[in-house]
Amino acid sequence: MARARDVTFDCDEPFAAVAARVVAMRAEEVFEYSGGVLDTAEIERVHDMRVATRRLRAALEVFAPCFPAKRHRKALRGVKALADALGERRDPDVQLELLEGLEGELDEADVEGFAKLIGRVRKEQTRANRELGRQVAEKRLAKLRRRLGRLVEGEGS
Repeated sequence: MARARDVTFDCDEPFAAVAARVVAMRAEEVFEYSGGVLDTAEIERVHDMRVATRRLRAALEVFAPCFPAKRHRKALRGVKALADALGERRDPDVQLELLEGLEGELDEADVEGFAKLIGRVRKEQTRANRELGRQVAEKRLAKLRRRLGRLVEGEGS
């Protein structure tokens, strides 16, 4: 899979063709990061996939005029839903990382309340992970991949 830094563009290449290549490349990055994204012990996977979806979304928005409106709208809607689920999962991941870093600095009187707070954030992480699981289910990712594929294959039409 070619990364953005590995791809070159020809100034004479039609804008729509460049748009299709950029969107295809950004889409592939999203799918590359999907493996293991539900593992709450490896929170950087969620971060990486979330960054990839934000880059894909930006490319879709910048190059919107290059694609058929209906196909573009459906593809963008799918990317947004995935990005939203990743964001919902990422928030408790970051909170837990911060809270766990503070545990050693607590006074004895605060330990019980702090443990309850961490428990609440873990429940939120679990809830968000279930929703993310729906978004990254094999069928759903395959559908998004097909939509994005049809979008870039039909560029300019």
